[in-house]
Amino acid sequence: MSSKAIWVMGAGIFGLSIAWELAQRGAKVRVVEVARPGAGSSGGLVGAMQPHVPEQWNDKKQFQLESLLMAQAWWQAVEAAGGQSSGYARLGRLQAVSDEVGLELAQRRAESARELWQGQAVWQLVRATGGWEPPSPSGWLIRDTLSARLHPRMALTALLAALASKCIQVEDGDSPGDGTVIWATGVDGLRAMGQGDGVKGQALSLALDQRRLPQIYADGLHIVPHADGTIGIGSTSERTWENAHSTDGQLDAMHQKAIALLPVLAKAPLLHRWAGLRPRAKSRAPLLGPWPGRPGHFVANGGFKIGFGVAPKIATTMSELILDGFDAIPPSFHT
Repeated sequence: MSSKAIWVMGAGIFGLSIAWELAQRGAKVRVVEVARPGAGSSGGLVGAMQPHVPEQWNDKKQFQLESLLMAQAWWQAVEAAGGQSSGYARLGRLQAVSDEVGLELAQRRAESARELWQGQAVWQLVRATGGWEPPSPSGWLIRDTLSARLHPRMALTALLAALASKCIQVEDGDSPGDGTVIWATGVDGLRAMGQGDGVKGQALSLALDQRRLPQIYADGLHIVPHADGTIGIGSTSERTWENAHSTDGQLDAMHQKAIALLPVLAKAPLLHRWAGLRPRAKSRAPLLGPWPGRPGHFVANGGFKIGFGVAPKIATTMSELILDGFDAIPPSFHT
């Protein structure tokens, strides 16, 4: 292994996850961040790690499936190294079924999940009971056992602690030294490559301890009980905005919609409001691989809505590419 450092530019979920995987394999790693860890979308509040629907299968969905299945052991190793909880738990997700058409579609997807998920998780129909669940006009809910959650800020803290256990600290700066460089710089990085931009999202958290219950997806909202006794709710997807980091009436409307879906949220104190840009590549898939025309430079970007869910698999895939020269990047992800 070269004595030169591998420079990881960016201390969001991709950068820190890759740095940890490289360090685990004995690489000399230096992490550089221009602002602070989690300054971009990785410092949000929601942390919903959900699969795509089990149909029309492609390499993106397969990659995501493999990452979600490896996530529990991967995060346990991070927590064991640094002694900090990521808030990870695979407690599943509930969604409402609106009508007979939706019921038939859910049944077909349940059959597809049995084949594609190979018995490692289920997508099933269950009867609504009126408890912690979204309103369902049909009386049926979709329950999947593949969805998981973690608290984004807790997860970053856990990764920072794990890296510190190997004497790796995040350094201030905007340029790397001599050696291999991995650019995990979010929206700014995509813009620099001409490969994407940011989509604004807004989210909030409430003080309500439902940590043992599944997350809910309803009417475009993710409602996620966290290990610290909070509920993360999000998020908007805004292609135009005046201030990328300012919350507004759209967040207020989202809060009210969540209460209408789950009245138990009405008395939960509002703790935090968050807004930020999520990096979205032109392909809508993560962007991985060598930076064209820049030998020794690599890119890991474009997590958009699935960044935390695919982070473990991206970390192992990028470490294999850089340390072993083994390219297992899905074609739709490749730079």
